Amino acid sequence: MPKQRDVRAQRELLSNATWQVLADNGLPGLTLRAVAERAGCTTGLVMHAFPTKKALLLHARDLLYARTAVRADAAEAACADAPGALAAVLGQAVDLPHGHHEESRVWVGFLAAALADDDLAERHRAANRSFLARIHRLVAACRPEWTDERLELTTKSLVALVEGMNVLAAADPKTYPARLQQAALAEALAGITPPGRNGGGRHSG
Repeated sequence: MPKQRDVRAQRELLSNATWQVLADNGLPGLTLRAVAERAGCTTGLVMHAFPTKKALLLHARDLLYARTAVRADAAEAACADAPGALAAVLGQAVDLPHGHHEESRVWVGFLAAALADDDLAERHRAANRSFLARIHRLVAACRPEWTDERLELTTKSLVALVEGMNVLAAADPKTYPARLQQAALAEALAGITPPGRNGGGRHSG
């Protein structure tokens, strides 16, 4: 029986292989055989950890959520105030400026699969709602005088902006370069930051 550290090492190897296959080849290219080839192992080993393509997709989505949550926590913690934290969290979520283009491709691949699978769709909704809750909290901290309706609209508009740019940039990065994404986000935040607050803060990479 493999030692516990060997099991963890194998799962890490397969996790990275799953991620790379989905990022490089998209949803059609994500197969047990492709993951096995990328990991340099047998399909039997892959099936031991992930018996179906759906299991591979769920794992890729969970890994994406874990990575982005860690960055968002760090970005928020590095800021001294709510406007800075809001700008930092949304800033690190934008694709190209921070080199997360690969993550956008994984996100798009999972979303495409989720359209036809209730379990995948529910996992996607849970992650998205967690991000919405974080942004709503930060917007409310910036603008405590706003109504619930305005806070909800602003929150969902900001999330739709960054997620939409990620999706579009994943397929057409030349049309949605880093400078455009940063400028669009800055303009959206300009109406939220209270007068006299610049919304600055150290962004997480």
